[in-house]
Amino acid sequence: MSDQKSSLANIILSRRTIHNFKNDSVPDKKIILDAIGQACWAPNHHLTEPWHFYLLEKETITSICELNREMLISTKGTEAAEKKYQRWMSIPGWLVVTCQISEDEIRYQEDYAACCCAIQNLMLLLWEQGIGTKWSTGPVVRDDQFYDLVWVNKEIEHVVGIVWYGYPAEIPQTVRKSVNQITTELP
Repeated sequence: MSDQKSSLANIILSRRTIHNFKNDSVPDKKIILDAIGQACWAPNHHLTEPWHFYLLEKETITSICELNREMLISTKGTEAAEKKYQRWMSIPGWLVVTCQISEDEIRYQEDYAACCCAIQNLMLLLWEQGIGTKWSTGPVVRDDQFYDLVWVNKEIEHVVGIVWYGYPAEIPQTVRKSVNQITTELP
């Protein structure tokens, strides 16, 4: 068991958000589908399994990139919008993750947290396979047109985010606060 713990700890400690991917796409979608299946063993209150994963193909990806470019032109200008469009178009793999909406606010919060756990599981499982990820949100995923492009009914599901994936072109270095800085012991 200690070897498994050590291996899991190494995966957690080495995983980074990948901003730049190699052009190569993951050749076998089964790797992604297996990781999704395993990621869904995340804790979820009352076993609601509130998540849904949308594996996007080129047509939908292009439409999302075009929508984002249109949105950015008005706020950042044409040059910045085109630069981001090109960058997004170069990302090899795209998933959209949603959470089932509940009329009970507490249950929805628990379900959303469960979806976040599933996304973290997914990112760790892919990292173990040498596949990097970036969990992204922003104005585009909140736009009604985005929901239409990914065939998500806003009355039933809420987009938790886009998970980009592929082989890392570079792995960023980072540091975290010490455990003493983030922990308080109470009597």
